[in-house]
Amino acid sequence: MHFKGERRAALSRAGWMVMGKGARASALEVAKILFVFLSFCPDVTLQCKILKCNSEFWASTPSSGPKEEFCTALRAYSSCVRRTARTCRGDLAYHSAQHGIEDLMTQHNCSKEGPTASPRARTPPPLAPPLPPQTDAHVPSDGPEVCHYERSLPRHSAPPNYTHCGFFGDPHLRTFNDDFQTCKVEGAWPLIHNKYLSVQVTNTPVLPGSAATATSKLTIIFKNFQECVDQKMYHAETDELPAAFADGSKNGGDRHGANTLRVVEKVPGQHVEIQARYIGTTIVVRQVGRYLTFAVRMPEEVVNSVEDQENQDLYLCLHGCPANQRIDFRTFRARAAESHSSARAKPESPSHGFTYQSAMAKCKERLPVEDLYFQSCVFDLLSSGDINFTLAAYYAFEDVKMLHSNKEKHHLFERDTGMFNAAPRGSNFGLLILFNLVAISLWTELCYLCL
Repeated sequence: MHFKGERRAALSRAGWMVMGKGARASALEVAKILFVFLSFCPDVTLQCKILKCNSEFWASTPSSGPKEEFCTALRAYSSCVRRTARTCRGDLAYHSAQHGIEDLMTQHNCSKEGPTASPRARTPPPLAPPLPPQTDAHVPSDGPEVCHYERSLPRHSAPPNYTHCGFFGDPHLRTFNDDFQTCKVEGAWPLIHNKYLSVQVTNTPVLPGSAATATSKLTIIFKNFQECVDQKMYHAETDELPAAFADGSKNGGDRHGANTLRVVEKVPGQHVEIQARYIGTTIVVRQVGRYLTFAVRMPEEVVNSVEDQENQDLYLCLHGCPANQRIDFRTFRARAAESHSSARAKPESPSHGFTYQSAMAKCKERLPVEDLYFQSCVFDLLSSGDINFTLAAYYAFEDVKMLHSNKEKHHLFERDTGMFNAAPRGSNFGLLILFNLVAISLWTELCYLCL
């Protein structure tokens, strides 16, 4: 099929949300979509005021009228967004607004230079009655080969290498490179941000005044992919795990490849799977107790399809948490073990209802192998006292078994991850002695030959 040779060109044409070059939505509809997205992220308003910029643009943009009036409003919007750069640099909504403005400028041939005074705010039109939720009944089940990632690959090419990222508990991050980290990351943080989708989580304190945080909100944006799917947003938060996208649909829209993006409810209110076959990606979202977990399986090609090279340090699934946001797992465990051993001299004071020994026993019930998932379970019980974190670690490992392509890497131990120096001092010392002996032997041989 000729679609195979065009896949890379098609992928590169995938625009930002509905604002790509082939977008059919009007400027007003685009602005409304931005407004809806940002309304789902109230933390943004507290941190960087990006919602205020978007609201002003939406209120002042005419649905019809001279192009100059629209371009003036768009330049004012751009100026407002630039003023938030210092406080919004790490926010997904800020970067989405930037891309959206650039696309709208191009679509309407607006000059970046010109007046920026916003027109008078117009009276918003009355809200239209809500549309009934979309169903898959009238959507074709098949699409062009470009909408099926594996089918679109060149014939006889090597199978794609799939990678995994997981985010769960208090919170723990397993990156695409199989690094395992425990982080603070309170507030809104981007997990994934590439050409095809963006994922942002919001973490809130588990207990008032506690440093322990967990994920209470999750937003996923599947960007407009011209041959296959419309832009779609999935938003979940505590006690709201929808079985559909934000617009009520369960697939990628009205296009021929719409069913290559689907929301599948596995357990109502507890387990949702999002299948994006056009980019070979599967996402699992769960609610365990009061908090959310996230897991994804994604081809390396999609993982590395970054847009903004300067801000990729914020892509947690790719580069991990910033150094100043990481928690030293070894130090915490050493202190907990020391507290446990000192219990012989005096009674141990439980941490949030769990002692080190009781936390280990409880985690052993679900996680018999003492890997990093087991250790994260113990950490979470001691730091929060919430028994549901046992299940969070258990399901995170179950998702690894389902999504990770390498069975030998399902379990992670301290020696497997770059965060830890696994080799004990004795073994390093032994290797040093062996190296010196070999060097002396070679030097002796050379000296003998010289004689």
